[in-house]
Amino acid sequence: MELQELRQKNTEQLVEHLAELRREQFNLRMQKGSGQLAQTHQFGRVRREIAQVKHLLGSKKQGQ
Repeated sequence: MELQELRQKNTEQLVEHLAELRREQFNLRMQKGSGQLAQTHQFGRVRREIAQVKHLLGSKKQGQ
């Protein structure tokens, strides 16, 4: 998801998206451990998106 799309979401939606990303990160770790992960670049994408969501949550909280 692009940063512009994330900025349009409210706090509740961002928290929900963050939970989804954490689940996806966990699933990627499990796939890597079992040797099933072929697309290792997904780790970086998920980690970067988690950082973006956390940054937006912090800035929204600070702006209140």
